[in-house]
Amino acid sequence: MTRTRLERVRASVGIASLALQQIEDDLSADDVDQAELAAILRELIEDTDPPGGFIPALAQLVTTAAKRAEQIEPDRDGDASCPLHEAADLITDNAGQRLIWAARALHPQGDT
Repeated sequence: MTRTRLERVRASVGIASLALQQIEDDLSADDVDQAELAAILRELIEDTDPPGGFIPALAQLVTTAAKRAEQIEPDRDGDASCPLHEAADLITDNAGQRLIWAARALHPQGDT
């Protein structure tokens, strides 16, 4: 049986949710210290395999949706694509930068 695109997306979101839950569980562990917490935060933003990390990958996903919305939205007026582009920028510029600041505050020696 061939799964629909939406079913594949739902399955992928489920997998990603499980992975994020695992990270949340690791962050909640009583033995996480400053250096390890900073390292985990850096992984979310600076992961080297694949290049870019989770936060930039999420921003890229939203940018891809924005580009598609530009092509299909009624009247090409930006009502759908502009908020998506803005969301991608906020993910990268706002959330991503704040993760970096928090990691530096916790463990500045870990900066590369």
